[in-house]
Amino acid sequence: MNKIIEDKLKQLFTKTFKQEISSFVKLPKSGSSREYIRITSKNFSVIGAYNSDLKENNAFIKFSKTLKNNEIRVPQIFAYSPNDFIYLQEDLGETTLFSILNIQNNNNDFNDYHKSLYKKVILQLIYLQTQAGRQIDFSIAYPRKEFDKQSMQWDLNYFKYMFVKITEIQFDEQLLENDFNTLIDFLLTANTEFFLFRDFQSRNIMVKNNEIYFIDYQGGRKGALHYDLASLLYDAKAKIPEKIRTELKNFYKENLNEYVNIDSELFDKYYYGYSLLRIMQAMGAYGYRGLFEGKKHFVQSIPIALNNLKYLLKNNVLDIETPELTRVLNEITKSEKLLKISPNDDKLDVTIKSFSFLRGYPYNKTGNGGGFVFDCRFLDNPGRIDEYKPLCGKDKPVIDFLENIGEVFDFLTNTDKIISTAIDKYIDRKFTNLTIDFGCTGGRHRSVYCAEKTAEKLMKNKNINVIIEHTEVF
Repeated sequence: MNKIIEDKLKQLFTKTFKQEISSFVKLPKSGSSREYIRITSKNFSVIGAYNSDLKENNAFIKFSKTLKNNEIRVPQIFAYSPNDFIYLQEDLGETTLFSILNIQNNNNDFNDYHKSLYKKVILQLIYLQTQAGRQIDFSIAYPRKEFDKQSMQWDLNYFKYMFVKITEIQFDEQLLENDFNTLIDFLLTANTEFFLFRDFQSRNIMVKNNEIYFIDYQGGRKGALHYDLASLLYDAKAKIPEKIRTELKNFYKENLNEYVNIDSELFDKYYYGYSLLRIMQAMGAYGYRGLFEGKKHFVQSIPIALNNLKYLLKNNVLDIETPELTRVLNEITKSEKLLKISPNDDKLDVTIKSFSFLRGYPYNKTGNGGGFVFDCRFLDNPGRIDEYKPLCGKDKPVIDFLENIGEVFDFLTNTDKIISTAIDKYIDRKFTNLTIDFGCTGGRHRSVYCAEKTAEKLMKNKNINVIIEHTEVF
């Protein structure tokens, strides 16, 4: 968020509440491009939001007002400046359903309190879907007013290109597309006239004074009942035991019957199909946000998603044939590369990169923009010597050249002190990522050598994961 936007948020707050600001704190980014700031005055706080997507903003603002007017607990909207793409909303605190699951019992036990919260969520979800949702103006839904064939194709292609391709699972594209269409055609035979929240998972459910509140429903549209229930119960990081998942599904069906008559067996078939679709959509996010962008909590969701996928494949109740899709999904659950990922890796990831100043600073995958950039260009450049030009900082002649220069040892001694201090503090504060970039003119000699030497030393620290990347050496 740039300073101009920050200043406009401050002005909107002052204009709306006629109070001075005492603190202005940026909140961590999640999986979207929206940016949030907690703005505090002497008496209260609100959440300031910036999102450059005007249509998405309009959907969120109007949905919020409709849902609040129909007794659904959502944040109150205090002010909206559409031309500036900013708004002020109620501050619901920091306790999400996910954080309660994560803090209590270290995720090792899904207890009665957790179950009671989920039942509260389900009762409000049913009312949202079948009653309050009827008042929604779907003409403003974005990017589509229905969770239709096009929407499902987008999700499945997201899974195909951002997860299957990235993890190098082989597939026949045409046969896989055929199976996608078979699955979609079946899912669209369900009643799709209800409000679909779209991203109904534990991080988007707030708990305040033991009451349930919903956030991040700007992607809401018309759709089937089963998708949101699947999103809630197959939320990877929630780690709901299968026995409890079944109990909560049955609780949903029992209470849904007060509003909608359902065929229990047919409901389960649709629920299974939408659960499969939701898991594949989520895997697309885990591939893009996790494996590609390097965001740890997305990567850590993969092993749990694999277990959920295994269960669904084993307990298939669908009456449709999807041979290529089924084969691909089974291959995913057996992938050695994916099975090596740990769901509980809380170590600090330290990414060390070498780069060329001529090409600009390297991209920071973590999204936090933090870390160090060290300039190696003051060291004598082996790249200017013909015999070293085709080599890089990992080759012995270049190493010998640099180590004959006293400055390189002094340089690395000083950078080591800075890095070690930062790592200790990052671990204490439970940060997840630190980036260390070494740059030189061509990005092949001095920066590569310094990156390698730093990584070699840090790999002895068992409290961190070290990732090394060379942008100019392949």
